[in-house]
Amino acid sequence: MKIDVMTKDKDIKTVVPALRFPEFRDGEGWKRTPILEICEIIGGGTPTSSNDVYWNGDIPWISSSDINENNISEITPTRHITKDAIKNSATKLCKAPSIHIVSRVGVGKVAFSRVDICTSQDFTNLCNINCNYIFLSYLLSIIMKQKVQETQGTSIKGIASAEIKNLHVPLPEIEEQQRIADCLSSLDDLISSVADKIETLKEYKKGLMQQLFPAEGKTIPAIRFPEFQNKGEWEEAILGDYVEIKGRIGYRGYTTNDIVEKGEGAISLSPTNITDNGELIFNKCTYISWVKYNESPEIMLDRGYVVLVKTGSSYGKSALVKQLPQKTTINPQIVILKPQKMNDVFLSLLISHNLIQKQINKAIVGGAIPTLSQDSISKFKILIPKIEEQKKIAEYLLSVDELISTETDKLDQLKAHKKGLMQQLFPKLQ
Repeated sequence: MKIDVMTKDKDIKTVVPALRFPEFRDGEGWKRTPILEICEIIGGGTPTSSNDVYWNGDIPWISSSDINENNISEITPTRHITKDAIKNSATKLCKAPSIHIVSRVGVGKVAFSRVDICTSQDFTNLCNINCNYIFLSYLLSIIMKQKVQETQGTSIKGIASAEIKNLHVPLPEIEEQQRIADCLSSLDDLISSVADKIETLKEYKKGLMQQLFPAEGKTIPAIRFPEFQNKGEWEEAILGDYVEIKGRIGYRGYTTNDIVEKGEGAISLSPTNITDNGELIFNKCTYISWVKYNESPEIMLDRGYVVLVKTGSSYGKSALVKQLPQKTTINPQIVILKPQKMNDVFLSLLISHNLIQKQINKAIVGGAIPTLSQDSISKFKILIPKIEEQKKIAEYLLSVDELISTETDKLDQLKAHKKGLMQQLFPKLQ
């Protein structure tokens, strides 16, 4: 796709984006237009929840959580209201097409609807739109993100409807609006397609694990690779017979005085470094001094170890250590599982399996801070095949993980491309 660069405003009352499609490169600048000249702005409302006459009708009614933050065309209504609700309450009907800005809870999200719809009072809604509504949705999403950034660190919790009504938005001719809308919509469709593929692969992996591991009460999996069909039952054992479990010893804990800046010490892994999908991320890390790191060699992380959260609200999360950006240890909320007579990838899969997760939930000691003891972890009951079958299962599921990782990288690249494209296709907004 070829887009030309534009460098100067042609008129103080107009603005010009950095990039323009070839057919518009010699066109006029975008005119700053009061938003109330191109649409009607109305609020939303919530019918009384106790009045059954107002609910379970045919008209979609949305709250902030029904909007996809990453795609302005995706609205998933979870509730519907009746015509009586619109007639007898503060709720107003937004005739399609309409644009919906979350101006309070979840502030800044923007979406458009192609069907008649109602919203909660957390929205400011644009109806009777006299320009390309998809183009305007993308433009408003940029403006809203900018306004959210401007209010960060302040006591302001939303964007006033009056502020939106006072907006002057830069508009090109309708043909250029359509071209930009088509370009960004096709990119969003591609992003959604890749995201859907990732979710499909995750569900596929989840189903595979249910089949490749024995179900509860069974000792043989439902699906077995041909070479292991007649190899007998999986062995019943306890986890402690196959792994070495290490955690941070209490008297070797650390305080804020041991925390240092990046580059001055080792990473101290915390639950926030473990994703819900069992991956390690290192974009935000805590670092402790080299003295404190070297004090506990038994909890220095290495490739092939599995980390498990044993304390706090995210207990049970785990991840395989595939690679490390630098020397790394663990904080007191995490334990290390070092495989002794078990394939490391298989161990990681086993810990995330329902059979282990159920035992984790039973072994948790309640209270203000849920806690899992190392002793209880070592006593978890497991079913395990011979090492060759472990490796086969690990390799197969790892190949699915690699597909998921490839598609995730692709998704991140597409999102970054879209962000950069939007910065160029729209003028800088003051």
